[in-house]
Amino acid sequence: MKTKVVVLGATGTVGSKISDILLNQGHQVTLIARHTEKLEKYRSMGAQIIAGDITDVQTLTNAFENADSAFVILPDNVKAENTRAYQRQVTGILIEAIEKSGIKYIVNMSSVGSHMHEGNGMMAGTGEQEVRLNQLNDVNVLHIRSAYFMENFLRTIGLIKKMGFNGSVADGNHSIPMVATKDVAIIAAGHLASLDFEGKSVRAVMGPKDYTYNEFTTIIGKAIGNPELTYVQLPVEQVKQAFLGNGFSEDFTSNLIEMGTAIKTGFMNYQKRDDSTTTPTTAEDFVNEVYLPVYNK
Repeated sequence: MKTKVVVLGATGTVGSKISDILLNQGHQVTLIARHTEKLEKYRSMGAQIIAGDITDVQTLTNAFENADSAFVILPDNVKAENTRAYQRQVTGILIEAIEKSGIKYIVNMSSVGSHMHEGNGMMAGTGEQEVRLNQLNDVNVLHIRSAYFMENFLRTIGLIKKMGFNGSVADGNHSIPMVATKDVAIIAAGHLASLDFEGKSVRAVMGPKDYTYNEFTTIIGKAIGNPELTYVQLPVEQVKQAFLGNGFSEDFTSNLIEMGTAIKTGFMNYQKRDDSTTTPTTAEDFVNEVYLPVYNK
């Protein structure tokens, strides 16, 4: 069966991989993004490409009307003066488009830690989005609660090259589930294509095991030829000023920092690890296949 699927966030680390998988399987895929330049490669694979913002309810409604399923996501807005208000606005628009269009299957990109609605930074917004999507009538919604993306370590390559250490505001000794986004995409694409979920449900995607930031940094160090590479828990104020200097709003920065500093409270370890939530790509696999090529550019 070939399925008609809409993918939001198709330029992102998960959405782009979902798009690749579905198109290679021959499904009818519509991709929506504000800036479509990065999506042109998919046109030759048969994708329909629509330039549109996630806050454009009519564009979303039109796309959803002709689809069997849709992948939805709550995007970051680094300029938002009120992050939670922005998140609520986006969720409201998604719900309006879903209701108007009559689409029956939604795969929602959520996050491990979204069972909490405060004290977890950005994840408070994804948690609220789960609750609001669960209020939809006659719509099947699957929430993908993904672990911490291994791809987040790509963001500190500049720090390692400049300063000689890896670092963030998070505690280096607290282990959390970490996952490669390709594994998340495989699972999400499978559900989008097969329409094999009913009602409202959660699927955790937790990677191969839990890692500390120290452990992951050691793996990176060995791969780049610096076995002495260390992880440093950076002062909150220092990280805050770095984010603000990059043009992030005060409120968005506060949400990012709260998410990082709250990790050791255990909110990222809520989901149960079992065979159904464990995925195959290890930290070593990820570093060799993804991290090293980017580091060596």
